[in-house]
Amino acid sequence: MSTQSLQKILIANRGEIACRVMRTAKQMGLTTVAVYSDADKNSQHVKLADEAYHIGAAPSKDSYLVADKIIQVALDAGADCIHPGYGFLSENSEFAKACEANNIAFIGPPASSIEAMGSKTRAKEIMAAANVPLVPGYYGDKQDPAFLQAEAEKIGYPVLIKAAFGGGGKGMRVVEHAKDFISALQGAQREAIAGFGNDLVLLERYVNKPRHVEVQVFADNHGNCVYLGDRDCSLQRRHQKVIEEAPAPGLSDQLRKEMGEAAVRCALAINYRGAGTVEFLLCGDEFFFMEMNTRLQVEHPVTEMVTGVDLVNWQINVAAGNPLPMQQSDIQLQGHSFEARIYAEDPSNDFIPCSGTINGLYIPVQSEYVRIDTGIMQGDEISPFYDPMIAKLIVHDDSREQALARLSTALEQFHLAGFSCNVSFLHTLANHATFKQGAPDTHFIEEQGEALLNEDQKHHGISQIIAAFSYLTSLNQQSKCSPWDNLAGFKLNSATTITVPFVEQQITATATTDGYIIHVNEVDYTTSGSIDNTHCSVFINGDKHSAHIDTDDNTITVMYKALQSRYEIVDKHYVSEHESDALPLAAPLNGTVVKHLVNVGSKITKGDEVVIIEAMKMEYTLTAPHDGVLQSYCFAEGALVSHGALLAIVSDESAADE
Repeated sequence: MSTQSLQKILIANRGEIACRVMRTAKQMGLTTVAVYSDADKNSQHVKLADEAYHIGAAPSKDSYLVADKIIQVALDAGADCIHPGYGFLSENSEFAKACEANNIAFIGPPASSIEAMGSKTRAKEIMAAANVPLVPGYYGDKQDPAFLQAEAEKIGYPVLIKAAFGGGGKGMRVVEHAKDFISALQGAQREAIAGFGNDLVLLERYVNKPRHVEVQVFADNHGNCVYLGDRDCSLQRRHQKVIEEAPAPGLSDQLRKEMGEAAVRCALAINYRGAGTVEFLLCGDEFFFMEMNTRLQVEHPVTEMVTGVDLVNWQINVAAGNPLPMQQSDIQLQGHSFEARIYAEDPSNDFIPCSGTINGLYIPVQSEYVRIDTGIMQGDEISPFYDPMIAKLIVHDDSREQALARLSTALEQFHLAGFSCNVSFLHTLANHATFKQGAPDTHFIEEQGEALLNEDQKHHGISQIIAAFSYLTSLNQQSKCSPWDNLAGFKLNSATTITVPFVEQQITATATTDGYIIHVNEVDYTTSGSIDNTHCSVFINGDKHSAHIDTDDNTITVMYKALQSRYEIVDKHYVSEHESDALPLAAPLNGTVVKHLVNVGSKITKGDEVVIIEAMKMEYTLTAPHDGVLQSYCFAEGALVSHGALLAIVSDESAADE
């Protein structure tokens, strides 16, 4: 296909979608233009673009949502087309009109199509006329409470009240009983006004435990429209998709054909152009129209993987006026694909979004089976101003079972450090028995609750050993100035015992000729191995384990399998708690007496700092075990001491008074 009429493309978006669009645009020979806010000056989409222009402050309302600024940049840069990505202005009909008014090709549907699907009530009316199945309900403009309650009675409880112009779960209420209808209606309308400026609501039969199945459609300006298979997006939390797959599992060929043809009727009914997604609720063999997204979807890569079609390439060509390159009979689905959305968020803390610097980023090898769409690299900042999705991990294989196994493995190889992320949560989902059997309903994550947050205890235990090994190895590498400072060879009448000073952890180790015996919870683990920069390869009781390590002054982060574990190290002023309460002034590990802090004969109080020792360039401050008088020091400053040696003697004042 030719794109001679389009030569310079502005991407009105940021992050991974901007990078993904640019990748195809560059392959097609187009000059690429990026826009960026204050927060995104050093972002990857800016670096990847041929040209980049500043459009405002970090908040999206001051930058990426200001249509006039973006249009002006396009005019100044000489861009002849704009790709809106998804989110931001992608479904803004006024922006589409502004592009048209300025003779800039909008890579998306006509403004009239966006408007037709923007109102849920109008969309339902159009779908009814196009013979697209609808959930039984009321979709009209009459909003008298008594009338709506009467309509609810006709539909039958439970009934769903939904904001006509809403999304993301706002302005939505499930009503189980007639007595609760009016209060639920008022609550939904209040949310609708606050969130969307319009309190129009519609009513639907509440469909219990549905699946969310959507169909990818594509239309051109020449009357052609095809569907490119379907996707199951039922794994959701708070109405946000988590893992998507294509094709939707468990559909008969006939049902798949019926849903695809219904989606095409939907697109043709609104004179659609470009890529769009028609979303359905699937209940057994019944399906009902939910809504149409008049843009490219976040999860479009799974469709690309099973069809071999570059949807962005098609978008650009259709916007240039070219016909679709394939007919319906040409489109064949091959194999199975999954996409997992990787977010900077803390699943253990109600999935609260996280921000910060990406200290570590290690990804699976990309191939025909594994694809990663992202807009970040190690060292980049995850901004608090935008959606916390940092990457999409997409896999493909011959069967659903093989693809799901590949997803599990790829998640184990996707390592992030610097903030919490949801990789372990995604890995748990990918390995859940129910999900392995087929796509569950949309309530699955909500119903599973805390069970999906449980960490793999075996992996956690191995991570702990790897962290201790990393700490011990780094200490040994740091001190080569004296044989007395070399932990691996230090012996003083008995085996050297080393305390691993992780906060709230009781871990000790004994140096061996080629590694350490690490003692955790009364179990010994024989370890050896190596650390190459950030990659750690450790043999634990003879079994090899690989992980990535990120360290700073007081923290070791271990990225093992899909688990991210952080271990805090007591800082250099840490007050040692010796294993024996009778010897709190005993050396916690082999080292050197650095300084006496109190004069012999002085009265001291429990907790007063008494002596500092240094081991492997870390200092440990030991304190008085009780009130009393410092009677003596057992070693002079500069003396070498072994683990367990008593460093000072404090008389017990309470005993002396008796």
